[in-house]
Amino acid sequence: MSTVPPAPDWRRLSVSQELPALALDITATHVVAGAVATRDFMPVHHDRDYARAQGAPDIFMNILSTTAHCSRWLTDWAGPDAMVRSLSIRLGVPLLPGATLTFTGAITGLAEDGDEGRVEIEFRAATDIGDHVTGAAAVTLPLR
Repeated sequence: MSTVPPAPDWRRLSVSQELPALALDITATHVVAGAVATRDFMPVHHDRDYARAQGAPDIFMNILSTTAHCSRWLTDWAGPDAMVRSLSIRLGVPLLPGATLTFTGAITGLAEDGDEGRVEIEFRAATDIGDHVTGAAAVTLPLR
């Protein structure tokens, strides 16, 4: 049984503080399910022969699924009361079945805004062949 860690206390956060890493083992089923769930029926996300004919080594994750994984990493850390206010990403190497995608990142800014604390974060998610996605996000947490 897994437990959800407590949400961070905004007043105890600091610039340069690293967020906990998240490693995801990516399977072909994971890639295909993400494409189907986001209604992205482009064959490179579910048909190996087609993907290879296009020059890819295998099927690969679509951008909507990648974006969802970024949001998941942020909200797993920030907790259920957090709000992702902005998310900006840049894609890098393709995310292929059999890869482990590891998210890492750090806080780059903190600001108080009314009854919320804003947390600016820069991050990357990499596999053994390089960065799959890099980005920046802003998350707000309730002030306690």
